[in-house]
Order: sequence, then C-alpha cells, then structure tokens
Amino acid sequence: MKSSKQYYVYFMANMTNVALYIGVTSDIKRRVFEHKNKLVKGFTEKYDIDKLVYYEIYNDPENAIFREKRLKGSPRARKNKLVEPFNPQWLDLYDQI
Repeated sequence: MKSSKQYYVYFMANMTNVALYIGVTSDIKRRVFEHKNKLVKGFTEKYDIDKLVYYEIYNDPENAIFREKRLKGSPRARKNKLVEPFNPQWLDLYDQI
C-alpha cells in the first residue's frame, strides 16, 4: 500500500525578493517555520530568507527531489515565471499552508 504522505518543492525569498532559496521537504509548515526562526544555518539565515513564495506538491520523494534539482539548475527568469502566476505579489504564503 502506498503512503499518502506529501512532499513539497518550495521557494523562499528575502524581503526584497532578490535572494531565492529552493528546497524540498515532507513537512512544509515545520520547514518554513525553521527558516523563519533562523533554526536552519546557512544560505537562508545568511541572506535573511524567510518568506514562502511558491510551492509544488508531490506524492513521492523521488519526483520532488528530481524537480528540486532541475529548478535549482534553471535560470532565475524561469523561477520567476513559476512564482508570478502562482503568487503575483510575492506575498508570504506561510499562513495559507
């Protein structure tokens, strides 16, 4: 029997939307909370990235990880084209998840 667990590929941005982070997780609420509260050391902490601006949902980890890797290697313009129709004002979606 297949698990009903969901996996998320997500984009986080800083206040000015200049710095962008792409991650994958099975618990998006917890993971974004960790970024917001600077519990994750590294890129998101260094660049004050704490705003969830985009996410995609997958039913298996392999596809989510594959998608994350493809997005990380894509140009910034392609990433912006994903965010803008989904979240035109680049608002923080944390309270909606």
